[in-house]
Amino acid sequence: MMERAAPAAGARPHASIGMIVLIVLIALNLRPFLTAPGPILPMISGDTGMGYGALSLLTILPMLIIGIGAFAAPGLQAVFGTRRGLLAALAAVALGSLLRGLGANGPLLVLTAALCGAGVAFIQSAIPGLIKARFPTNVAAVTGLYSGMIMAGGAIGGQLTPALTAWGIGWPQALAWLSVPAFIALGATLRMLPHSRSVRPERGLTRRLLRLPRTWTLILLFGLVNGGYSSLVTWLAPFYQDRGWSLSESGTLIVTMALSQAVSAIVLPLCARNGRDRRPWFGLSIALQAAGFAGLAFLPDTGALLWSALCGAGLAATFAFCIVIALDHLPSPNRAGPLAAVMQGGGFLITALPPFILALIHDRTGSFTGGWILHLTVLGVAALLCLRLDPKNYAKDMGSLGASA
Repeated sequence: MMERAAPAAGARPHASIGMIVLIVLIALNLRPFLTAPGPILPMISGDTGMGYGALSLLTILPMLIIGIGAFAAPGLQAVFGTRRGLLAALAAVALGSLLRGLGANGPLLVLTAALCGAGVAFIQSAIPGLIKARFPTNVAAVTGLYSGMIMAGGAIGGQLTPALTAWGIGWPQALAWLSVPAFIALGATLRMLPHSRSVRPERGLTRRLLRLPRTWTLILLFGLVNGGYSSLVTWLAPFYQDRGWSLSESGTLIVTMALSQAVSAIVLPLCARNGRDRRPWFGLSIALQAAGFAGLAFLPDTGALLWSALCGAGLAATFAFCIVIALDHLPSPNRAGPLAAVMQGGGFLITALPPFILALIHDRTGSFTGGWILHLTVLGVAALLCLRLDPKNYAKDMGSLGASA
């Protein structure tokens, strides 16, 4: 029987508040490096000579690294601990963002995207287990807040870079400004996160999880419902720039999507906090996302802000619910956290593909419309998978891990 984390109920109130503040500060840094380049891709392309395929690497490569890294993260966490791992990961994100200020260099942009992705891989793997350990009776609410702040960080990145370039700051230096909140989170973690062995996975757990069919169901579901995010942060702004929108106008769509994500990621999981069966709310989240992609595909000029908001609301809620559902499967944070990590690992390998697929569709057709329709089809498959997530069967689905946890 593995060590269990001390229940949060016995924790001092100010310690819980401090942990929530720390989770917020960390979460704000997990998306800006992905969303910031989108609104200024024409400037990046003009200065570096990168085409659509190369530009898509700014999203694809970190997504792949986040995916691969998430498989390794529970083992690293078991060896080095949560605190040291988070400090190293935040340092990678801060350094990766800072190095982008060195100049208009395509290979440097790709390498820094990879460095940031490596840091985010560990962070996104470790935080869900930390949430379950520190807030066992409020997993949905705190996970929703965490997810909402991830999306709010995306809004900061999508708005800050075009605003800074409009003020005359070069786009490399504008991207480098995103290192500031990462250094703040690094300092806060160093000061506020105590040394503890309570959230430390057992070694070899990843291999055991990968033998379970339910783990692969969660991986596929996560990848299908979150693939739209990587497509939108990469190509939503260029899609509307092709339709005559300016850099700042198209950047507003990214911000609208991200703000909608922040609200939805908090509100919908909060609404679902008292029920163990998350499927009705998950289905609503998929429907919101589908409505947004349908609007982009068939009525793009009628309500661009609405479609962006609907996509954002659906994407954020499905992201949050995927994590909550993974954590619901096992009672122990030391096992539930790695399950969420493995789900995200395999899922992010899937989510890395859509930006490249949409780039190919654009090269063939001259439009991203076919890509939006593709996402609609994928969401239909995800809705069918969602029906299989009956909480009555979780213990059975997790085999010996569920029985002995």
